Amino acid sequence: MMLIKQYIKELLYVHECVTIPSFGAFLTQSNRAYVDYEVGNFEPPEKIIGFNILLKNNDGVLANHLAKKEKISYEKAIKKIEKEVIIWKQRLNTQNLFFPGIGEMKLTYDKKIEFFPSRQINFDSNSFGLKPFNRSPIKKILPFSDNKKLFHMDNQTKDDLMFTPEEKKSKNPLLKYAAIAVLTIALIGASYYYGDKYVTEQKLEATKIAQKKIKDNVLNATFDLGAVSKIELNFDSESNYIEAASEFNYYSIIAGSFRSMSNAEKKLASLIEEGYNADYSKSSPEGLYRVAYGRFESKKEALKLLNFIKYTLEEEAWYLEE
Repeated sequence: MMLIKQYIKELLYVHECVTIPSFGAFLTQSNRAYVDYEVGNFEPPEKIIGFNILLKNNDGVLANHLAKKEKISYEKAIKKIEKEVIIWKQRLNTQNLFFPGIGEMKLTYDKKIEFFPSRQINFDSNSFGLKPFNRSPIKKILPFSDNKKLFHMDNQTKDDLMFTPEEKKSKNPLLKYAAIAVLTIALIGASYYYGDKYVTEQKLEATKIAQKKIKDNVLNATFDLGAVSKIELNFDSESNYIEAASEFNYYSIIAGSFRSMSNAEKKLASLIEEGYNADYSKSSPEGLYRVAYGRFESKKEALKLLNFIKYTLEEEAWYLEE
């Protein structure tokens, strides 16, 4: 009965598994949309059909659907399916078995059923109307006109001219295109050279600034009097400096904390090379060296950078108020 095959196809739109008692089960697997940007191919989301010969127990899905469609009892529907399965098994011994829109079956040499999905129908109802297509890369064609404005000299006074304009000799059009190609290549090479030179100079300048900051931090760490009591030394100027500094806040976006100073320096150099205004932040209470994507006097600017790194670049970072 072709109707049973049609009922199977209808059920595959809404069920992930449609079992045919004593025969096997059709299974669906959802695939996401696929886009190949280089070639321009687009494949919509779809359901891939497979077949499992081990799932033979009746789950009632096909029988109930057949009973409703043909307005018969569930028992009669089961008997119809059993008769059809017997015919399918006999046919497989001599020829292939086709399921329109679903696929094709055949017996292997060891008497096992091999299924080949047709993929002519997308059983994903959410992708109804969507079809694979190919989008050719967009090429910008610059219009070129061979028409040129001709300038004429009017001899209104009818005086004799000291020279006679010669007619412009027609040149080979290939030379004209070759000249345009050479000029285009020269412009591209020049822009690449000067652009690369500018980027290199900016990186060198950023590296110099980073090295100066690293040296300043090293000097500060060398002369750190952390354990010395301010009261014992009675340095009023130093205490005034500390109070003034504590009133000023920095807002840092931390890229990582490191126990080794060399690792912190490597991370700092890497961030500067990527174009960040990277800097060292306040060390952690455990003595870890903190490297920041940037330190700001404005909390708004710091949070703006944090959102960009976390949600646009999807990289790890966290906010620290010093």
